[in-house]
Amino acid sequence: MAALTLQSLRFIVFCVSALFFSVTAGAIGVNYGTLADNLPPPSQVAIFLKTRTTIDQIKIFDANPDILRAFAGTGIGVTVTVGNGDIPAVAKLPAARDWVATHILPFYPRTKINYIGVGNEIMATADKNLISHLVPAMKALNNALLLAKITDIKVSTPHSLGILSLSEPPSLGRFRRGYDKVIFAPMLEYHRQTKSPFMVNPYPYFGFSPKMLNYCIFKPNSGVHDKYTGITYTNMFDAMMDAVYSAMKLLGYGDVEIMVAETGWPSLGDPDQVAVNLENAISFNGNLLKHLSSGKGTPLMPNRRFKTYLFSLFNENLKPGSTAERNFGLFRPDFTPVYDIGILKQPAGGSPTPTPTLPSGKRWCAPKPDATDGALQSNINYVCSTGIDCKPIQPGGACYNPNTIRSHASYVMNAYYQTSGRHDFNCDFANTGVLVTSDPIMVHANTSLKFKVESKQTWRGLTRGHPSDSRPSMVPKAALSYVSGSYSRAYLSFGTDKITEDGWMTILKEKNGGKTKYVASSF
Repeated sequence: MAALTLQSLRFIVFCVSALFFSVTAGAIGVNYGTLADNLPPPSQVAIFLKTRTTIDQIKIFDANPDILRAFAGTGIGVTVTVGNGDIPAVAKLPAARDWVATHILPFYPRTKINYIGVGNEIMATADKNLISHLVPAMKALNNALLLAKITDIKVSTPHSLGILSLSEPPSLGRFRRGYDKVIFAPMLEYHRQTKSPFMVNPYPYFGFSPKMLNYCIFKPNSGVHDKYTGITYTNMFDAMMDAVYSAMKLLGYGDVEIMVAETGWPSLGDPDQVAVNLENAISFNGNLLKHLSSGKGTPLMPNRRFKTYLFSLFNENLKPGSTAERNFGLFRPDFTPVYDIGILKQPAGGSPTPTPTLPSGKRWCAPKPDATDGALQSNINYVCSTGIDCKPIQPGGACYNPNTIRSHASYVMNAYYQTSGRHDFNCDFANTGVLVTSDPIMVHANTSLKFKVESKQTWRGLTRGHPSDSRPSMVPKAALSYVSGSYSRAYLSFGTDKITEDGWMTILKEKNGGKTKYVASSF
């Protein structure tokens, strides 16, 4: 390890810490599912969300009292759910009042319950008994809340986009015939009267085809044109939302608020699910958050903001179905991020003083020596678009110097790798990245260093050089300006002036083209 000056050591800690703590401009909701046998207790989840993330809303798929107790006093909003099987009973006021007395009153207002979801995607069940009792149950529960003098909890129900008989083009969005006027018209009237949101679950993941992948995950694409409005949609999420809006507007309820109760993209799938991977999950969720926080709305709903709940908080190992179903989570059960889309908080005071825990095996991602500046700039552009905090490499940032594309790429590529799961493929970058066991260290020029030497040979000094430079100068304790993995080489020369051997950095020999080069190892 390098015995750096105090100034340079602080600089390195700052740069490395910046990889682990990021913040997003806006808050976000998340679905907190519990179909797993390895999840932390709700009390730990509540503390984690409150202190370490910007998530300020959760949605649960029941009314679990342990979760409701755990979130008391946190200020985090909670959406609870009435089980599908309870809908016929709570359609009557006495049972609705009992439900509120059991599941709401013991926890409210210390726990900030703000929504009750009546069932989940009931229309998709095709269960006529549940469907016929859905709106009456919503009304009964709302009345039960009012009788309990609770006016700030709204009642709704989440829908899949299967409620639409037509969704393309978005301007022709229609509710399914037979349900439009019998179910959705009275439901939307209820929402208008109670100022409650119409909840939908738009998942581009379930609607994509390989040729439409970029359109689904907010990457550059040629778009989909709606000839009836002249609008070209550049992402499927907007198209889905506008199709719902068109269906609502057709019934005369375009003014009712729309809430996104679920959406997301899995980070791992079965071998035949080629579009299910970490990169696409980051692209969809990260770009979705940016899109939502911009306040631009959609083409048919400009400047409208949508309260949104990502799916989901944790990977859930007991969910049935494909591998993808168990890998929608933003976090693992030990609270480490599967990837970060900007929802991790910066430490109090904005000073990233905590030393991050280095990954097992101490591996870092660095640019390959033959990677072109053009390719590395593309890597920078991509990583910075995923939600990784790139301020440190911007002018005035702590990691701006040395101001080279390779230096900046080394920072962002490693940041992406460290926060995205530390899988080998997180460092691929179209075959321009490589995993190394030496940290991409960036220090100020003219920083003095000491070294631990592994052989009996003594070293006179270190000079900053380039692999093509065959004439290293003989400068005792010369300055190291930049070491990136094992690719920007630090040259050593033999000498009789032995450098003190109490330093931290190991010097390793490397043969390349018949020449001996010496590489600064990990710190």
